[in-house]
Amino acid sequence: MTENKQTAELNGKLPVMEAFYTIQGEGHFTGNSAYFIRLGGCDVGCVWCDVKDSWEAAKWPLQTIEEIVDGAREHKSKLVVVTGGEPLMYNLDELTDSLRSSGFHTNIETSGAHQLSGTWDWLCFSPKKFMKPRSEFYDTADELKVVIYNKSDFKWAEEHAEKVRPECLLYLQPEWDKSEKMLPQIIEYAKDNPRWKISLQTHKFMQIP
Repeated sequence: MTENKQTAELNGKLPVMEAFYTIQGEGHFTGNSAYFIRLGGCDVGCVWCDVKDSWEAAKWPLQTIEEIVDGAREHKSKLVVVTGGEPLMYNLDELTDSLRSSGFHTNIETSGAHQLSGTWDWLCFSPKKFMKPRSEFYDTADELKVVIYNKSDFKWAEEHAEKVRPECLLYLQPEWDKSEKMLPQIIEYAKDNPRWKISLQTHKFMQIP
């Protein structure tokens, strides 16, 4: 099933697991207020995923584009982050067109496993070992964020860093349950390889969504 067909079968609606106003806790926009739109549905299957409830799209209510954008309009920040699940399981052209026409700055976090759609002001590319990313994301990513679960992930991160644009920002982020073990290694790695930055899930330290 293609992404366009899948969206069409939803009659122009998208499955929304949750939408909430909070502080971005990860990557380049850490510390900024943002409205998050978490779409249901994911076929990547990361074993350490902390939102496995998002995987089954049919569990979540379908919302029209207008309903989704109306939710964003209720808050003061103009930064909107579309995440999942894997949000690019769906064609997001209409969603981003509507958000941008309403003055929002559109961000997405994606594994890159599905065809790119939508118009994005910032694209966070977070490839996963469980499903090969599409080549188009290396040319479009503004930020490469690699989750570090074990030592072998450093080499894997470098393999992806070699393919992205020179201006793409590079982040290493410890998997939350492995932070105590992996963060010291990430710190030393970033000191030895200063083109890499460290991303932490600061929203979890702040105990906010």
